[in-house]
Amino acid sequence: MTTYDEITYDVTDGVATLTMNRPDRRNAMTNRMVRETSEALAIAADDPSLRVLVLTGAGSSFCPGADLNWVAGGSETAREDRLDPDHFRIPQLLHDMPAITIAAVNGACAGAAMGWACACDLRFATASARFNTAFLDVGVAGDMALPWSLPRLLGASKARDLMFLPDKFDASEAQRIGLVARVFDDAAFREQVSAAVTRLTAASPAALSTLKRNFLDAEQMGVGDFSVVEAERHLQLFTLDDTREAFAAKVEKRAPRFTGR
Repeated sequence: MTTYDEITYDVTDGVATLTMNRPDRRNAMTNRMVRETSEALAIAADDPSLRVLVLTGAGSSFCPGADLNWVAGGSETAREDRLDPDHFRIPQLLHDMPAITIAAVNGACAGAAMGWACACDLRFATASARFNTAFLDVGVAGDMALPWSLPRLLGASKARDLMFLPDKFDASEAQRIGLVARVFDDAAFREQVSAAVTRLTAASPAALSTLKRNFLDAEQMGVGDFSVVEAERHLQLFTLDDTREAFAAKVEKRAPRFTGR
């Protein structure tokens, strides 16, 4: 198992948890954190046993974006940890990997961290979470694909508003505009995220992965071509033992027993 300095990456029973792990700095990003996250997500994307990946932060913060003191200091460490273009593929890895990705936003979420969160399939937040695109406030146009993801989530007008006029907003506003799907009380947050993960992993593996592929293809295809692909996959699922088991379990009012066949 790979050991990292500024993140942790753990896999248990088909569920990966990637935790940004600089709690003394509220998990603010350094180049090392970006590089380690990129490396861990590349491993996750190539793991066929993985069904769900949860991205979160250690302690009471998700990630407020770049560590401003670290960037402003221009230290030798910063220069040694320069990034290459592959390390900026994190949004693509989160968005495209076969596993369902969840951003468990447990506090401040700003800048590049918003880009990571918005690339995930699902976003859950604590009631105390705060959001901000933040890039223009520090004199940069941004990275981590927010101009790609935000318009798809919120529409072009709201995405531009959040990017050009970066203001902090809370979790209830994030839910109102559709940025996050669900908001949970801080004390119950981990339990609620775990419950959602359990629900996902209880689904038919083939149906879950097919639904992810359908969403990805729907973003790229016209409705006619997509309908053909969707129908072919739907009919293929009906040839599987797991699909018959799911129907039988529903009729018999019991939990299904999937075998992956």
